[in-house]
Amino acid sequence: MNIDLDNYLNTTMNPLDPEEFRRQGHMIVDFLADYYKNVEKHPVRSQVEPGYLRKRLPELAPDEPETIETILKDVQKDIIPGLTHWQSPNFFGYFPSSGSVAGFIGEVLSSGFNVVGFNWISSPAATELESIVMDWFGKMLNLPISFLFSGGGGGVLQGTTCEAILCTLTAARDQMLDKIGRENMGKLVVYGSDQTHCALQKAAKIAGINPLNFRSLLTTKSTAFGLSPVSLRSAIQSDVKFGLIPLFFCATIGTTSSNAIDPLGPLCDVAKDYNIWVHIDAAYAGSAFICPEFRHFLDGIEGANSFSLNAHKWFFTTLDCCCLWVKEPSALIKALSTDPEYLKNKASDSNQVVDYKDWQIALSRRFRAMKLWLVLRSYGVSNLRNFIRGHVKMAKHFEGLIAMDKRFEVMVPRNFAMVCFRVSLLMVGNATQKLLGEGDANEFNKKLLESINATGRVYMTHAVVGGVYVIRLAVGATLTDYCHVNKAWKEIQEHAHPMQNEFLRQHEAFLAGPQINEFKLSTRFPCP
Repeated sequence: MNIDLDNYLNTTMNPLDPEEFRRQGHMIVDFLADYYKNVEKHPVRSQVEPGYLRKRLPELAPDEPETIETILKDVQKDIIPGLTHWQSPNFFGYFPSSGSVAGFIGEVLSSGFNVVGFNWISSPAATELESIVMDWFGKMLNLPISFLFSGGGGGVLQGTTCEAILCTLTAARDQMLDKIGRENMGKLVVYGSDQTHCALQKAAKIAGINPLNFRSLLTTKSTAFGLSPVSLRSAIQSDVKFGLIPLFFCATIGTTSSNAIDPLGPLCDVAKDYNIWVHIDAAYAGSAFICPEFRHFLDGIEGANSFSLNAHKWFFTTLDCCCLWVKEPSALIKALSTDPEYLKNKASDSNQVVDYKDWQIALSRRFRAMKLWLVLRSYGVSNLRNFIRGHVKMAKHFEGLIAMDKRFEVMVPRNFAMVCFRVSLLMVGNATQKLLGEGDANEFNKKLLESINATGRVYMTHAVVGGVYVIRLAVGATLTDYCHVNKAWKEIQEHAHPMQNEFLRQHEAFLAGPQINEFKLSTRFPCP
């Protein structure tokens, strides 16, 4: 078969043509700028049904290339309707995924360079920038010097908290097994509270911890759902009594359900008595500790072995960017390192460089430090503090609005920028009021949240804390302002009013009907 080589070269696409990259790059930036400008016009929560996209897209990929113009039209028509808009100023669900121009540009640079920085020599700038940025951030948080490179520790950028916990748990596991023997693997115990993120349980499964040796310790409203050191010590003592070996404890500052805070100092003291590795998960709240007024929540961190936060939550850095600091990098390296011949080089052999492949699960790694570096430089510590303080003030404002309506109550103390609340009192006019029973209250608030979210005008999520269904409003989207908080409150009130009237009508009809006698007869009361 004869091939016209000149014609072939002239007609074959260049996937990295600089001028075409420039043209399409401008189009993408314009497209996203328009998206952010108009994001508030979209329903916050996607309104599509499961399987919607398969009905819209062809069954097979195209044989011939399509233009970026055509593709972007389909993004607008088919993809955007299926997005839940995390950057909407009316997004108050989960925890924020705050974005910024600097974070976006840093991501573009990282993707554009597209380096694979598994060790120092594969891209020295990627490794060295990460080490520098992690020390910068650590100093902003006023971490003990033992967590910084200058103090024998160090920081690494993981993808998510799940990875950070798995890496530290694996290091703790191997460190312990080196002392007691691998045959005792089945005796290792991991501890957290019933408010600890499920990432801990997932990490324990992956690390091979016996599922029966995972402890989720009860918290109560009396301690604002923070873990009691007495409870931790009691659980540890019980395990030791039965011949088990305490290994790892995860404390949380700002739990997902309620923003609860574990008392670090006393908990670390308990763990120290039993030589337990302590990891501190501050995925959401950790960013706030650059503000001196919040730093006291980290008091006692000097007793921990590792600490992590997600810069992609509340630090204006795009997903994914989990910051992990450890006191003993050697423990991570020993547990996670590999040293194949094809990666050997003089720099690594000299022990004068960091090879981050040995600080994480995967071998390959992205240039995450670029976007964090741009965020720090573009805004500066002072502005970053003010951004966070602004969100906290908005949450405090929302808390004040709740206090003015007797139907609602805040269920747990507000520590940062998330408010957990519910309807607990139903009123008709000014004369009738009714305290809801716990089951009724849970069902009412569940339906209330579903009704609000279905409109697409506001999006919030829920949690169950101490058996109580609560609605969570988390302020943190970059574009959110007081007007959006006020709008959310208006939506909540407007949905609550007709629902409360209907609920009371149904409840009173039930009490007045003949079925109430059957209900009373079927209800089990103690014998006299």
